[in-house]
Amino acid sequence: MDGGVLRDPSCCMETRAMLISAAKTLGISRYLEIGAGEGETAAAILKETGAEVVAIELDPVRATHARERLSKTNGTWTLHEGDAGEILPMLGGKFGLIFLDGPKAQYRKYFADCKRLLERGGMLFSDDVLLYGWVRGEPPKKRRMLVEHIREYLRMLEADPDFTTEYFEYGEGLAVSTKLR
Repeated sequence: MDGGVLRDPSCCMETRAMLISAAKTLGISRYLEIGAGEGETAAAILKETGAEVVAIELDPVRATHARERLSKTNGTWTLHEGDAGEILPMLGGKFGLIFLDGPKAQYRKYFADCKRLLERGGMLFSDDVLLYGWVRGEPPKKRRMLVEHIREYLRMLEADPDFTTEYFEYGEGLAVSTKLR
């Protein structure tokens, strides 16, 4: 980060390792990724677990790269190209693990669908929730609204009796929420 400019988001190695470990421990059969980027994490989950992967990516260039990466991996996968806010309400079934790594200002909007789609005992990984330390401190003026959206999302998670949430300092912060019921 430089002068309040956000870097191109991607999943850090520790988060990816934790996702794979959780997927294996839970024995998931379905995985949902919101904000697939170039598909590195979705392809790793597919390769390491054999779970069905459903991924959403808005950016057409990144979606093309994700599609290419996933097509080189054996297994069942679907890549939805478009706005997760429009795609999530159309998804059905349950997922054992959801990785939320899309636009941070939209996490609150996506939460109800993530909750609906996550099976009991499943885990919701929310990436970049500490955002350069700004969420716990004072953000640059031009990032205050984004930080407030993330803070509101974290308050939603913490207040929801159906979830228990832990925080990790990986990358720009990771919230791992387990659905209790």
